[in-house]
Amino acid sequence: MIALALAEPIRSDIVRELNKIPEKIEEILRTNDSICELANSLADDKGFIYLGRGLNYPVALEGALKLKEITYTHAEGYPAAEMKHGPIALVEEGVPVIVIATDSSVYDKAISNIQEIKARRGRVIAVVTRGDTQVVNLADSVIEVPPTIEYLNPLLSVIPLQLLAYHIAVNKGLDVDQPRNLAKSVTVE
Repeated sequence: MIALALAEPIRSDIVRELNKIPEKIEEILRTNDSICELANSLADDKGFIYLGRGLNYPVALEGALKLKEITYTHAEGYPAAEMKHGPIALVEEGVPVIVIATDSSVYDKAISNIQEIKARRGRVIAVVTRGDTQVVNLADSVIEVPPTIEYLNPLLSVIPLQLLAYHIAVNKGLDVDQPRNLAKSVTVE
């Protein structure tokens, strides 16, 4: 009975926030022009690193995958907690590192990752929650997403990464509707 009583407010918060997602997505789409400008500055880069912690790690993987699929540029997504076990060796001056650093229980650790990247002169592009003041002062570029509960952050954070990949591809003159070597459907044998 107690567990049921505790779960109810959580479920109502999630439902309330889910109902707000369409209007929050509209806000993200309004930043499309600034994402396009950022993409223009990244179009000639040869490799990207994407970092995310916790729920943001799959967002980093999706961002890297989308960039590879439609721009044919090398990109890798890594769990930010493992950065010192390999990916940090790839960071050097000017290398774009996209860090998903939205408001969450691992926010302070994301800041630590950004500081490590900056110490190696990497170029930090951070996806942050609107109103962020700490990461904004550390990163080279930021993309803001509207605030939501931690469990729904990935729904909002992935959209600007997909837009970024799209604009980089367009900037390179690539056909985003028909990427090379990708199957249009998956068949199971």
